Amino acid sequence: MKKLIFTGSGVALVTPMKKDGSINYDVLSNLIEFHISNGTDAIIACATTGECPVLSHDEHCKAVKFVVDKVNKRVPVIASSGSNDTNYALELSRSIQDLGADALLMVTPYYNKTSQKGLVKHYYYVADRVDLPIILYNVPSRTGCNIKPETYLELSKHPNIVGTKEANGDITSVAKTISLCGDNLYVYSGNDDQTLPMLVLGGKGVISVLANILPNVMHKICVDFFAGDLQASREAFLKNFELMDALFMDVNPIPVKAAMEMLGFNSGDCRLPLTTMSDEDVARLTSILKKYKLIR
Repeated sequence: MKKLIFTGSGVALVTPMKKDGSINYDVLSNLIEFHISNGTDAIIACATTGECPVLSHDEHCKAVKFVVDKVNKRVPVIASSGSNDTNYALELSRSIQDLGADALLMVTPYYNKTSQKGLVKHYYYVADRVDLPIILYNVPSRTGCNIKPETYLELSKHPNIVGTKEANGDITSVAKTISLCGDNLYVYSGNDDQTLPMLVLGGKGVISVLANILPNVMHKICVDFFAGDLQASREAFLKNFELMDALFMDVNPIPVKAAMEMLGFNSGDCRLPLTTMSDEDVARLTSILKKYKLIR
């Protein structure tokens, strides 16, 4: 059995930006304290929701270092280090390891993609050369590359590959992966709206977008489930289902940053090429936040 990095709700943390597009470290500090005080079980820094594709190497590392120092071991810090360039993935992974993160989150290669054989070689190449545990990230809707259950089985044989953030949307595939890998690969839901089904199948939690605004809700869904109170977990999950869905009405993290602005978090806009939502979507998101009594 491999070491479990966290159980419960890990937040896919946004990277707050100032009006000039630079990282707003004052707001980032406040967000970290907000999450720790509201039950977030792990903080995932500079991942997709944190706009890693538009962060330079130096910005990425500086932000990770800031999160690591601010969190100060109160919860695990997992930092993204994936790339479609295996050598750069290793370079970034080593940098993050030196910065004191607890684990790496590594998305599959994108655009150039790869075969299932290539996935094994890519991940083994990095895992052989770092000491940190690795959580894979499978999100074929963004990358065009999907990790098959049989490939997960091969990847799970490496001692440093401990888990996956699964966002392929295929519950049958998830069930097969868990059946094949058992405790050699811990599965976290990569989609808020599949959190409970994945927990039922044996998942260990979620890496959540909704947790950016409702960390206590995502934490409670997981806590109640693991405490054996399936009814309470299901009720909270279904109650917040519409809100989970609303945060993906546009390309993530556009909607969640818009929601955070409405809620007063001062997260700022996304960097280009991501832009603001249409007036119609803003009105729809505002209506849903009012429905949930998050704004007036």
